[in-house]
Amino acid sequence: MLKQTMAGLRVLLVFTVLLGVLYPLGIWVVSRVPGLQAKAEGSVVTVHGQAVGSSLIGIDPVPADPARDPYFHTRPSAASLPASGASNLGGFSDKLVGQIQERKDAIAQREGVAPGAVPADAVTASASGLDPTISVAYADLQIARVARNTGLPEAFVSQLVEENTTGYGIGIPGVNVLELNVAVAAARAH
Repeated sequence: MLKQTMAGLRVLLVFTVLLGVLYPLGIWVVSRVPGLQAKAEGSVVTVHGQAVGSSLIGIDPVPADPARDPYFHTRPSAASLPASGASNLGGFSDKLVGQIQERKDAIAQREGVAPGAVPADAVTASASGLDPTISVAYADLQIARVARNTGLPEAFVSQLVEENTTGYGIGIPGVNVLELNVAVAAARAH
Protein backbone atom coordinates (compact mmCIF):
# COMPACT_ATOMS: atom_id res chain seq x y z
CA MET A 1 0.00 0.00 0.00
CA LEU A 2 2.80 2.44 0.93
CA LYS A 3 4.61 1.55 -2.29
CA GLN A 4 1.53 2.43 -4.41
CA THR A 5 0.97 5.68 -2.48
CA MET A 6 4.57 6.77 -3.04
CA ALA A 7 4.34 5.89 -6.76
CA GLY A 8 1.13 7.94 -7.03
CA LEU A 9 2.74 10.92 -5.28
CA ARG A 10 5.78 10.74 -7.59
CA VAL A 11 3.49 10.71 -10.66
CA LEU A 12 1.53 13.64 -9.19
CA LEU A 13 4.74 15.59 -8.57
CA VAL A 14 6.13 14.89 -12.05
CA PHE A 15 2.90 15.89 -13.81
CA THR A 16 2.53 18.97 -11.58
CA VAL A 17 5.98 20.15 -12.60
CA LEU A 18 5.45 19.24 -16.28
CA LEU A 19 1.93 20.57 -16.76
CA GLY A 20 1.77 23.18 -14.03
CA VAL A 21 5.18 24.81 -14.47
CA LEU A 22 7.12 23.74 -17.57
CA TYR A 23 4.24 23.74 -20.09
CA PRO A 24 2.91 27.23 -19.12
CA LEU A 25 6.50 28.54 -19.06
CA GLY A 26 7.12 27.07 -22.53
CA ILE A 27 3.95 28.68 -23.90
CA TRP A 28 4.98 32.02 -22.38
CA VAL A 29 8.46 31.73 -23.97
CA VAL A 30 6.94 30.98 -27.40
CA SER A 31 4.64 34.02 -27.03
CA ARG A 32 7.72 36.23 -26.67
CA VAL A 33 8.93 35.32 -30.18
CA PRO A 34 9.09 38.50 -32.29
CA GLY A 35 5.98 38.70 -34.45
CA LEU A 36 3.86 36.78 -31.95
CA GLN A 37 4.25 39.06 -28.95
CA ALA A 38 1.62 41.66 -29.97
CA LYS A 39 -0.99 38.98 -30.61
CA ALA A 40 -0.13 37.21 -27.36
CA GLU A 41 -0.66 40.44 -25.45
CA GLY A 42 -4.08 41.09 -27.01
CA SER A 43 -3.03 43.39 -29.88
CA VAL A 44 -3.63 46.44 -27.72
CA VAL A 45 -3.95 49.73 -29.61
CA THR A 46 -2.47 52.69 -27.72
CA VAL A 47 -2.80 56.40 -28.30
CA HIS A 48 -0.37 58.69 -26.45
CA GLY A 49 0.58 55.77 -24.19
CA GLN A 50 -3.06 55.10 -23.25
CA ALA A 51 -4.71 51.79 -24.21
CA VAL A 52 -7.84 52.48 -26.28
CA GLY A 53 -8.80 48.92 -27.23
CA SER A 54 -7.73 45.83 -29.11
CA SER A 55 -7.44 45.60 -32.88
CA LEU A 56 -8.82 42.04 -32.58
CA ILE A 57 -12.00 42.81 -30.62
CA GLY A 58 -14.76 44.98 -32.00
CA ILE A 59 -16.50 47.14 -29.42
CA ASP A 60 -19.20 49.47 -30.66
CA PRO A 61 -18.42 53.03 -29.54
CA VAL A 62 -21.08 54.88 -27.57
CA PRO A 63 -21.28 58.60 -28.46
CA ALA A 64 -21.75 61.15 -25.69
CA ASP A 65 -24.36 62.85 -27.88
CA PRO A 66 -26.13 60.42 -30.27
CA ALA A 67 -27.35 63.36 -32.36
CA ARG A 68 -23.72 64.29 -33.13
CA ASP A 69 -22.21 60.80 -33.38
CA PRO A 70 -18.59 61.14 -34.63
CA TYR A 71 -17.76 57.41 -34.68
CA PHE A 72 -17.81 54.57 -37.15
CA HIS A 73 -19.75 51.64 -35.75
CA THR A 74 -19.06 47.91 -35.70
CA ARG A 75 -21.39 45.05 -36.46
CA PRO A 76 -24.04 44.37 -33.85
CA SER A 77 -23.43 41.83 -31.11
CA ALA A 78 -25.93 39.26 -29.86
CA ALA A 79 -24.05 39.19 -26.55
CA SER A 80 -22.89 41.89 -24.21
CA LEU A 81 -19.32 42.22 -22.97
CA PRO A 82 -17.46 40.47 -21.50
CA ALA A 83 -19.39 37.58 -23.04
CA SER A 84 -19.26 36.73 -26.70
CA GLY A 85 -21.30 34.48 -28.87
CA ALA A 86 -24.10 34.33 -31.36
CA SER A 87 -27.81 34.34 -30.59
CA ASN A 88 -28.31 30.87 -32.12
CA LEU A 89 -31.49 32.12 -33.79
CA GLY A 90 -32.12 30.55 -37.20
CA GLY A 91 -32.90 32.30 -40.46
CA PHE A 92 -36.60 31.51 -40.12
CA SER A 93 -36.84 32.85 -36.57
CA ASP A 94 -39.42 35.64 -36.30
CA LYS A 95 -37.42 37.08 -33.41
CA LEU A 96 -34.25 37.29 -35.55
CA VAL A 97 -36.13 38.79 -38.50
CA GLY A 98 -37.62 41.39 -36.14
CA GLN A 99 -34.20 42.23 -34.65
CA ILE A 100 -32.70 42.66 -38.11
CA GLN A 101 -35.54 44.94 -39.22
CA GLU A 102 -35.19 47.06 -36.06
CA ARG A 103 -31.44 47.38 -36.62
CA LYS A 104 -31.96 48.21 -40.29
CA ASP A 105 -34.49 50.96 -39.47
CA ALA A 106 -32.27 52.42 -36.72
CA ILE A 107 -29.15 52.48 -38.94
CA ALA A 108 -31.09 53.92 -41.88
CA GLN A 109 -32.36 56.70 -39.63
CA ARG A 110 -28.90 57.36 -38.11
CA GLU A 111 -27.24 57.50 -41.54
CA GLY A 112 -30.09 59.29 -43.33
CA VAL A 113 -30.62 56.63 -46.01
CA ALA A 114 -33.37 54.27 -47.11
CA PRO A 115 -33.46 50.93 -45.22
CA GLY A 116 -32.65 49.11 -48.46
CA ALA A 117 -29.26 50.89 -48.58
CA VAL A 118 -28.08 49.34 -45.30
CA PRO A 119 -25.55 46.51 -45.92
CA ALA A 120 -26.17 43.07 -44.43
CA ASP A 121 -23.18 43.17 -42.07
CA ALA A 122 -24.60 46.32 -40.44
CA VAL A 123 -27.62 44.40 -39.16
CA THR A 124 -26.40 40.83 -38.65
CA ALA A 125 -24.19 39.87 -35.71
CA SER A 126 -20.91 38.09 -36.34
CA ALA A 127 -20.40 34.57 -34.99
CA SER A 128 -18.51 35.80 -31.94
CA GLY A 129 -20.36 39.09 -31.72
CA LEU A 130 -17.00 40.84 -31.38
CA ASP A 131 -15.87 41.16 -34.99
CA PRO A 132 -13.41 44.10 -35.24
CA THR A 133 -14.05 44.69 -38.96
CA ILE A 134 -16.91 45.89 -41.09
CA SER A 135 -17.41 45.77 -44.83
CA VAL A 136 -16.24 48.65 -46.99
CA ALA A 137 -19.92 49.21 -47.92
CA TYR A 138 -20.87 49.72 -44.26
CA ALA A 139 -17.91 52.05 -43.70
CA ASP A 140 -18.83 54.02 -46.85
CA LEU A 141 -22.40 54.35 -45.58
CA GLN A 142 -21.11 56.05 -42.42
CA ILE A 143 -18.71 58.51 -44.10
CA ALA A 144 -21.20 61.38 -44.57
CA ARG A 145 -22.36 61.30 -40.92
CA VAL A 146 -18.83 61.05 -39.52
CA ALA A 147 -17.65 63.91 -41.76
CA ARG A 148 -20.62 66.08 -40.79
CA ASN A 149 -20.18 65.46 -37.05
CA THR A 150 -16.39 65.80 -36.96
CA GLY A 151 -16.09 68.75 -39.34
CA LEU A 152 -13.67 66.81 -41.54
CA PRO A 153 -14.16 66.90 -45.33
CA GLU A 154 -15.98 63.84 -46.72
CA ALA A 155 -13.16 63.17 -49.17
CA PHE A 156 -10.67 63.08 -46.29
CA VAL A 157 -12.84 60.69 -44.23
CA SER A 158 -13.22 58.52 -47.34
CA GLN A 159 -9.42 58.49 -47.67
CA LEU A 160 -9.13 57.37 -44.02
CA VAL A 161 -11.53 54.50 -44.74
CA GLU A 162 -9.42 53.50 -47.73
CA GLU A 163 -6.20 53.66 -45.67
CA ASN A 164 -7.72 51.40 -43.01
CA THR A 165 -9.08 48.83 -45.47
CA THR A 166 -7.29 45.50 -45.59
CA GLY A 167 -7.89 42.02 -46.97
CA TYR A 168 -6.58 40.27 -43.85
CA GLY A 169 -4.80 37.76 -46.05
CA ILE A 170 -7.99 36.21 -47.46
CA GLY A 171 -8.74 38.82 -50.11
CA ILE A 172 -12.03 40.06 -48.64
CA PRO A 173 -11.73 43.78 -47.92
CA GLY A 174 -12.62 44.83 -44.39
CA VAL A 175 -12.21 47.98 -42.32
CA ASN A 176 -10.94 47.75 -38.71
CA VAL A 177 -13.33 50.06 -36.85
CA LEU A 178 -11.09 50.81 -33.86
CA GLU A 179 -8.11 51.73 -36.01
CA LEU A 180 -10.35 53.86 -38.27
CA ASN A 181 -11.87 55.68 -35.28
CA VAL A 182 -8.36 56.33 -33.90
CA ALA A 183 -7.36 57.81 -37.28
CA VAL A 184 -10.49 60.01 -37.33
CA ALA A 185 -9.81 61.21 -33.77
CA ALA A 186 -6.19 62.02 -34.66
CA ALA A 187 -7.24 63.96 -37.75
CA ARG A 188 -9.86 65.80 -35.72
CA ALA A 189 -7.27 66.80 -33.11
CA HIS A 190 -5.09 68.57 -35.68
